[in-house]
Amino acid sequence: MASTEKQLNLFGSEVSWSWPKRLLGDRRPGHQLYDRGLLFSIICLFGFGFVMVMSASMPEAETLTGNPYQFVGRHLLYLGGCLAISIVVLSVDMSFWQKLSPWLLIAVLLGLVTVLLIGHNVNGATRWLKLGPIRIQVAEVAKLAFSVYLAGYLVRKNNEVRQRMFGFIKPILVLVAYAGLILLQPDLGSVVVLFVITVGLLWLAGARLQDFFLLMMLGVALFVVLVVTAPYRMRRVTSFMNPWDDPFGAGYQLTQSLMAYGRGGWLGQGLGNSIQKLEYLPEAHTDFIFAVVGEELGFVGIILALSILLFVTLRAIRLGSKCLESSKPFEGFLAYAIGIWICFQTIVNVGASIGMLPTKGLTLPFISFGGSSLWIMTAAAMMLLRIDHEVRLDQTQAIQRRGST
Repeated sequence: MASTEKQLNLFGSEVSWSWPKRLLGDRRPGHQLYDRGLLFSIICLFGFGFVMVMSASMPEAETLTGNPYQFVGRHLLYLGGCLAISIVVLSVDMSFWQKLSPWLLIAVLLGLVTVLLIGHNVNGATRWLKLGPIRIQVAEVAKLAFSVYLAGYLVRKNNEVRQRMFGFIKPILVLVAYAGLILLQPDLGSVVVLFVITVGLLWLAGARLQDFFLLMMLGVALFVVLVVTAPYRMRRVTSFMNPWDDPFGAGYQLTQSLMAYGRGGWLGQGLGNSIQKLEYLPEAHTDFIFAVVGEELGFVGIILALSILLFVTLRAIRLGSKCLESSKPFEGFLAYAIGIWICFQTIVNVGASIGMLPTKGLTLPFISFGGSSLWIMTAAAMMLLRIDHEVRLDQTQAIQRRGST
């Protein structure tokens, strides 16, 4: 029986001669120990992202470096890093992350402080740490670290969160510390993502309504203050309301994005045939890559990409519910957090590019160019696969135990 379990343990930390067989899984009915649909969807998003980064980045790369494949080569290196991260994360039990969560939180907090002291500045923002040839955006790591911490906290203090204001406030204080350091970079978009993850998880954990609404009011008030007191944020908010008032100034990026969508129509201009990416649309391969998707692949391409992202989100939420039913609260809350994170960041990115929301500088999950975002999203997605595997493995072992009796 032990050897059978070793062969079925697809993502286990033990490595044996049967690893290639475990990679394919047991093909007998009822013995599928990982979510093939989720894995296939994530691979599709990576492939789609690579194709669109190649298409959107070549004109700018040609101008900046003389090599049209400059960003493509870097993106391939990032995808290689994604493969290494996947192998590591899939080999680690979720109990390890639960034990590590406080230390991970402290390490990232120190990283956010270090960014402010010796961080690399790009376009007026100090958000990156240079580690040799690699630049790490610590705010991206903070999203995952905070999600892992909050899931662990809700397991340890669930009754306190439900019944006492102090239990509700403690994770908010951690959020405030993270948010303050991230805002100094400045990076309001990442703070909003952290806030939404916190609100979503506290709601799902059963926090009292009065505590929840107090947090919401404080969050909205803080957002308004941050926008009003920063002229560049105020310009972003006002320009998205009517970008055509200043199409060559504050509204330039959004007007170019809207023109890209307008040219796309139902079926698009064809892959590689975007005009806006020819240095008319800034950040065409990063924050505004979805506008290029709309121009080249049209409404059909947009719906296809959003459908896959929605599928991943719903799988994460469903997995969270499944874990809570299986007495795996840490895994359940973490799956919920990852689902909320992917969904909200997608909404903000797409909403900004179509003029429904102010520009926040958030990448499109799994698709936009950027090593930090790709690597952290990969780690989060692989955690979903690992959680799903552990739940299925427990269920299979329970069936085997019942059968042996």
